[in-house]
Amino acid sequence: MMKESAQMDEIDKEILAILTENSRLSNKEIGQLIHMTGQAVGNRITKMIENGTIKKFTIEINRQRTQFIRIYMDSNRFEAFEKMVNAHEEITSFCKISGQACYMVTAHFTDEALGEFIDELADWARYTIETVLSDRLD
Repeated sequence: MMKESAQMDEIDKEILAILTENSRLSNKEIGQLIHMTGQAVGNRITKMIENGTIKKFTIEINRQRTQFIRIYMDSNRFEAFEKMVNAHEEITSFCKISGQACYMVTAHFTDEALGEFIDELADWARYTIETVLSDRLD
């Protein structure tokens, strides 16, 4: 999630857009795209890291399957449940949420592994699963 600082200007937004598209570019390459020096770009990136606008740099893995799983707890054994969920490497996001569900999980299980996870999950909670058919974001 991106935190927008009140001090972020249009140049910072351009830098963020470029980094979002390709975080492997050097500061010099980014600077050439926005007509600044690499040092100036580096200073702006450092400032955005320090003020929390940039949380981390990462990559996006092309996954074959994506599931969104809403979890409705049947008990209050939250700590043990969270440990069980965190043991699954296929889970890339695990959030405690407000609303009807208690947790929202983003996962990338194969069909077989999803079945095994559901069997394990059923001992703890009720759930709904939405599976991505295709990503419509350009």
